[in-house]
Amino acid sequence: MTDFTMEKGADGVAVITWNVQEKSMNVMTMEAWPVLESLVDDALADDAVKGIVITSGKDTFAGGMDLNVIAKMKDSAGDNPAQGLFDGLMGMHAILRKIERGGMDDKNKGGKPIAAALPGTALGIGLEIPLSCHRIFAADNPKAKIGLPEIMVGIFPGAGGTTRLVRKMGAMAASPLLLEGKLNDPKKAMMAGVVDEVVPAEDLLAKAKEWVLSEPKIVKPWDEKGYKMPGGEPYHPAGFMTFVGASAMVHGKTQGVYPAAKALLSAVYEGAQVPFDAAIRIEARWFTNVLMNPSSGAMIRSLFINKEALEKGAVRPADVPDQKVSKVGVLGAGMMGAGIALVSAQAGIEVVLLDRDQAAADKGKAYSEAHTAKGVARKKITQDKADALLSRITATTDYNALSDCDLIIEAVFEDPKIKAEVTAQVDAVTSDDCIFATNTSTLPITDLSKASKNAENFIGIHFFSPVEKMLLVEIIKGKGTGDRAVAKALDYVRQIRKTPIVVNDARFFYANRCIIPYINEGIRMVKEGVAPALIENAAKMVGMPLGPLQLVDETSVDLGAKIARATRAAMGDAYPDGEVDEVIFWMEEQGRLGRKTAAGFYDYDEKGKRTGLSSVVAAQYPQRDEQPSVTDVQHRLLFAQCLEAVRALEEGVLMDIREGDVGAILGWGFAPWSGGPLSWLDMIGTPYAAERCDQLTETFGPRFTCPDLLRDMASKGQSFYARFDKTKDQAA
Repeated sequence: MTDFTMEKGADGVAVITWNVQEKSMNVMTMEAWPVLESLVDDALADDAVKGIVITSGKDTFAGGMDLNVIAKMKDSAGDNPAQGLFDGLMGMHAILRKIERGGMDDKNKGGKPIAAALPGTALGIGLEIPLSCHRIFAADNPKAKIGLPEIMVGIFPGAGGTTRLVRKMGAMAASPLLLEGKLNDPKKAMMAGVVDEVVPAEDLLAKAKEWVLSEPKIVKPWDEKGYKMPGGEPYHPAGFMTFVGASAMVHGKTQGVYPAAKALLSAVYEGAQVPFDAAIRIEARWFTNVLMNPSSGAMIRSLFINKEALEKGAVRPADVPDQKVSKVGVLGAGMMGAGIALVSAQAGIEVVLLDRDQAAADKGKAYSEAHTAKGVARKKITQDKADALLSRITATTDYNALSDCDLIIEAVFEDPKIKAEVTAQVDAVTSDDCIFATNTSTLPITDLSKASKNAENFIGIHFFSPVEKMLLVEIIKGKGTGDRAVAKALDYVRQIRKTPIVVNDARFFYANRCIIPYINEGIRMVKEGVAPALIENAAKMVGMPLGPLQLVDETSVDLGAKIARATRAAMGDAYPDGEVDEVIFWMEEQGRLGRKTAAGFYDYDEKGKRTGLSSVVAAQYPQRDEQPSVTDVQHRLLFAQCLEAVRALEEGVLMDIREGDVGAILGWGFAPWSGGPLSWLDMIGTPYAAERCDQLTETFGPRFTCPDLLRDMASKGQSFYARFDKTKDQAA
């Protein structure tokens, strides 16, 4: 059965239904385009057909283009991929233009009306097809989302959505939808001018047919003489200010490292100055430009394909039955424990939130109370649902309340003795098949599991703060951890709708072992006399969300000092970061602990807002006269992280390169435009990466020594994604 089918009614309306078999939501494939075109051609040529309605056989309209297809478009575009991509895009444009013209002649005479009837969510190409129709009807479905989210995965609407939306709404009104990927429910989409009419779901098809049969005017405004773009064209005074402001905004937010945003703005600016058919050619050229840029493929691969695969259980032990969590015990009602309790209750899981005294436990539950109250005030949740959520959380001091929990998550102080004590107390009241997880961020899981009665059921589940906002959860296998514990952790993370990665036990696991060198490199440069402003801005210009010095202030200097002392004690003479400690310990002595003390690498006002980089730090570590290049600073910061990712893979801590890239982006915000640290090394090429390691090592020290794995790959001209193919066993 084809993705599109057509039924011609006795009323003269041909209904084209989109219904992709064995998919919960319609997605567009290359094979479906000619099918859609042939049905449109058939209906336009049939004298008995007065008009067309395009709708869906599902309760949604479409989720967009299949991103697996987009990811492969460049590789399947032939010997001249740029030309092949452009030709393919223009083929799509021709079909959508055929729908838009509806059979009219070059004088805008004749033609048949074509309406889109959207029963639910319409995203990406699922909105671009309706935008080519003459009127868009949407069912009054508050759960539906309508928009063009392509920018979020490194591309932009390239099947006419960019050009049509700007011409329909104006550049200013369209910018949140195009540049931010903003999604609206149907009523808000109608208020914004994206859809034309919102009707009761049961009347959707009837209303669309009624309009089609009303002999409506179908010429789009931009196909008529005298058309003027809402808000003004680029050469109009109002339009000029719009585009100047948009350019500044895009560069300010992206620092020029996200090619899709810049290309989108260029397509809009250039396309706004020419007739429509020329504008869609311009859009196609810029979309081709983005697809040819390795950033778009890397972002799609990491932020959609691999992320989705991990969320669906790509690394879950295959032979373990479903381990869905029904009741979770959370030990420790501090910030982390309170957040874990909240996300668990949001997922419908019963929660026992336990702390040493009732006041502390109640305070932890109050975190969820405040969160739900805010949601009710903003109308994101009803009071009934808020009450139901809170009723699932029991705050207590009684360990016996944990007796029927099937998962325990311990989130007490980072002290092995305290963790051992609570582990023993839990073991005394829970069943032998209860899984025990520790939320430690640094302590070895294998060592902590020694306090458990069954190491096979002991695992690490490392949340990132704030729990309810951070998407990543790092699952850590101790040496004795069994498959059922891994499956339980993965199934739980799926329940709370976060993205898991699974790593083997080692100091700092994966995320922290990569982010600490980034922070340390920034601090080391301060001691060397590199301008703090150069360090911070170089980091942001290469796509890091926070500079290393701001990140220290946010996480607190004393935490860094604590980690440094523990690491030094564990590593002894092999400890590499003495120069960093000098700065950290000095700041600790000065009481400059970061945002929480309103003094760190930055200064803060009484409300906790940063007022600028600290003159006190600058006086202690004066800037040298000759400053390094921006590229050298960026490479030090990036290679510090990437080499740890390679070492984690080399040592078997990281078991899947997909997890390495997805975990880096979601866990600490590693330059999303790159697709992650391993994708970035592929992007620059392993031969160059190894050569650059040698240069950095010679200039800055052995921490940049090229890992043997990277050296071997460089000698063979290999890439990480070619060498580590997860359709097979990981192998060299």
